Amino acid sequence: MTEKDVETLLQDPSIIRHRGKINAIINNARAFLAMEAQGEDFSEFIWQFVDGKPIDNQWQTISQVPAFTEISDDMAKALKKKGFKFVGTTTCYAFMQAVGMVNDHILCCFCRQSQPESSIK
Repeated sequence: MTEKDVETLLQDPSIIRHRGKINAIINNARAFLAMEAQGEDFSEFIWQFVDGKPIDNQWQTISQVPAFTEISDDMAKALKKKGFKFVGTTTCYAFMQAVGMVNDHILCCFCRQSQPESSIK
């Protein structure tokens, strides 16, 4: 992407218009491609933090659900070593929740029963 592309994005009201975050997205795409070019599989890299299978937490209340964990701390540090930016521990934990690496649905949640048994293949 060129600087002109970034300037265009900064004018787009449908996205977060923060130059640092836009530049981080471009940087992170390059870091991802660099891993791929070195023969490293991003999915395997990410799933190693949970030994290739989802963590199924057994929270009783929403107040027990953490914003980050030691695992997300480790993931953030490892991603930063790979050159990724704007990947703090809270962002990593939210990613882990979103992709099914961790199930934080409380025990009485109707979504809990519909969670797939996923793991790295």
